Amino acid sequence: MSEEKFIPEASVGTPQGKGSGSTMERRSFFKWLSIGWLAFTAATGAFFTVLIRFLFPNVLFEPPQSFKIGYPEEFEIGKVDIRFKKKYNVWIVRNEEGMYALSTVCTHLGCTPNWLDTERKFKCPCHGSGFRATGMNFEGPAPRPLERFAIHLADDGQVIVDKNKNFKFEKGEWGRSESFLKV
Repeated sequence: MSEEKFIPEASVGTPQGKGSGSTMERRSFFKWLSIGWLAFTAATGAFFTVLIRFLFPNVLFEPPQSFKIGYPEEFEIGKVDIRFKKKYNVWIVRNEEGMYALSTVCTHLGCTPNWLDTERKFKCPCHGSGFRATGMNFEGPAPRPLERFAIHLADDGQVIVDKNKNFKFEKGEWGRSESFLKV
C-alpha cells in the first residue's frame, strides 16, 4: 500500500508559496472592472440618446387655424352647424342677414358646451352656463358671451374661418365686418 499525502483542496493547482486568495482576488477585480465598464458604457449611451433626442423638438400637430368650410348655400338659415365642432372647435351659425363662426370654448372655465336644438341654446355640461345661438350668455356662471372668429369669402366663393383673429362682444368687436359674413 502506498502512502498518500493529504492535500487540502484550496491549494490544489496553485503554485507553491502563493495562497489561493490572490487568484480569487484577481478574478473578483476583473469581474467588478467589467461591471464598471458596462455601467459606464450604458450611462454614456443613455446620455447621448437623450442628447440626440433633444435636438429634435416635440411637435404637437394641431388643425390649421384658417380653413375652408364650404359654400354659403350649404348652410341652412336659422340653423347652427355643428360639423366643425370636433375638428376645428367652431360652430357656424347662419341667420337671415348672414353667418358667423362661434368658439366652442365656454367663457367660464373652458369646457365645451353642447348645442341643444330643441331649446335653441348652447348648454355647458360642466357648470350650467347657457348661451343663445348668437353667442350671448344668459344663464349660469359664464362671465361673458362666446367669442367669434374672423369669417370671409375666398376667391373661389367658399367660406373661410380664421381662428387667428377672435372678437369679443364686451370690447365691441362683434360689430366689425370681419366677425360677420353678409350673404
